Amino acid sequence: MPFFSKGMSAVNLAVSLPLLSFILLGSLCASSVRAQGVDSLTSARRFTGANGEVLLYRLYRPADAAADRKLPLVLFLHGAGKRGTNNVSQLKHGIEALIRHGQQTGDPAILLIPQCPTDKKWVDAPWNAPSHTMPAEPSPPLRLALELVRATLAALPVDPSRVYVTGISMGGYGTWDAIQREPRLFAAALPICGGGDTAQAPAIKRVPIWTFHGDKDGAVPVSRSRDMVSALKTCGGNIQYREYPGAGHDVWTRTYSDSEVLTWFFAQRLAGADR
Repeated sequence: MPFFSKGMSAVNLAVSLPLLSFILLGSLCASSVRAQGVDSLTSARRFTGANGEVLLYRLYRPADAAADRKLPLVLFLHGAGKRGTNNVSQLKHGIEALIRHGQQTGDPAILLIPQCPTDKKWVDAPWNAPSHTMPAEPSPPLRLALELVRATLAALPVDPSRVYVTGISMGGYGTWDAIQREPRLFAAALPICGGGDTAQAPAIKRVPIWTFHGDKDGAVPVSRSRDMVSALKTCGGNIQYREYPGAGHDVWTRTYSDSEVLTWFFAQRLAGADR
């Protein structure tokens, strides 16, 4: 069926043209990201922390952003299956959608995409346990990732009121841990199929959080998200929760593909940040 019908009125045409333009733009942006490849759109970097330890990461910096324009910054924490030393595997999930959203909306973000070493975790806690207590110190990879965020804030044109964190599975745990340790650093968080320390809920109640989990997740118990949501609601937290009925572990594909989610994410601002 043709998009324009012979009897289409001027009013309908006026409404349809912007819609068609948006659809075409979205299609072109998606095709552009896929054609170029996330690997080619990001640069491989090494970050040396205060103690001399090294963290491999990828940097996405929008090529067409004005040099003096302050951009949002996203820290993306991958899942356990993408650990390693090749500094590529961590690009598999979520990154294409984040880049595409920025292209479609004209609000691109700088992306920090570190790779956790094979024998490490973003959080030193068991994934299948019903609960855990936040370790006294962050794991070495997460500590380096947080140092990297601070260093990027100092080195690149970042809007400090728009620093965000998101992650999947092991990275979902890392997302909860990051905001528990740095609640005044992040404007919002999207933890996907992870879990945090419920005792830390009062410390993060002012952080806008939207969390996601499948109710048939066989890798990370859905109770980990449910318990964090309950703890945050009890203390008046700024929390939203979407549970996918019948879904297993991979709920990140549909979450990052949902424009409503990413539009909400990037609309959040950290009050009182020095812009």
